[in-house]
Amino acid sequence: MAKVSAVNKNNKRIKLSDRLFKKRQALKKIIMDKNISLEERFKAQQKLSNLPRNSAKNRVMNRCQITGRPHGVYRKLKISRIALRDLGLHGLIPGMTKSSW
Repeated sequence: MAKVSAVNKNNKRIKLSDRLFKKRQALKKIIMDKNISLEERFKAQQKLSNLPRNSAKNRVMNRCQITGRPHGVYRKLKISRIALRDLGLHGLIPGMTKSSW
C-alpha cells in the first residue's frame, strides 16, 4: 500500500487539473496564436504561470486504484501489475488464470 498522503496529494492534483483545465487551454490557445499582439500573449503567459503548478495535467501520477502503487500500472485497467496478478489468482478476473507447468 502507498502512503495515504501521497494518494491524497495525487487526488488533489486530479481535482485541481480538472477544475482549471478549460482556463489553461484558453490561455495556451492565446499564447500560441501568432495573430494576437505580443503584449496580450505575454499577459496570457503571465496568467498561465500564476496558476498553481498542480493544475497541470502532466503533474498527475498514474496510480493503482486498489493499492495506490505509482509504478507498473496498466492504463486501461487502472490497476498495478501486482494487484492484477493477485486478482487473477483469486479468480476475480474473468478469463484470467495463473499458468503453471
